[in-house]
Amino acid sequence: MLVTAVGAAFAQPAGYVKNVTGEASVTSAGKTVKAQPGTPLVAGDVIKTGAASSLGLTLKDNTLMSFGPSTEFSLDDYLFAPAKGDLKLGGKIASGTMHYVSGAIAHLKPEAVEFKTPTGLIGVRGTRFVVVVEE
Repeated sequence: MLVTAVGAAFAQPAGYVKNVTGEASVTSAGKTVKAQPGTPLVAGDVIKTGAASSLGLTLKDNTLMSFGPSTEFSLDDYLFAPAKGDLKLGGKIASGTMHYVSGAIAHLKPEAVEFKTPTGLIGVRGTRFVVVVEE
C-alpha cells in the first residue's frame, strides 16, 4: 500500500493518534481537525501541537512517535507492504521535539526510513532517537 499526499483522501490510514495532552491538530487534504485518540493519519498529513501539549501516534508497522510542545511534523511518505518488500517511512519535523521508536519498516529495511529537519537529515540505523528543532 503506497500512501501519498495526492491519494490521501482514498488511502488506508498509515496509523492513528494514540494520545493527546493539551491542544493538537491534524491537517489532512487541506482540512484541519482537532487531534484525539483514534484520529487516522495518512501520508501528507501535518501534525501540530500547542505550547503546553503533546501527542503520541502508532503507525501500522508499530512505529511509535511522540511529539512535545510547539511541534510541527509532516508525515511525507508511508509504504508498508512487507510481503512485496515495499517499505518506506519519511517525514519532516519543522519545529519542536520528536521521540521515535522503530517499527517493522526500520527493522526490515533501515535505509527506507528518513526524517528531515530544517538543517539536516536523519537516517535510522537503530531502534530509537530523539530530535529537537529549536528556532
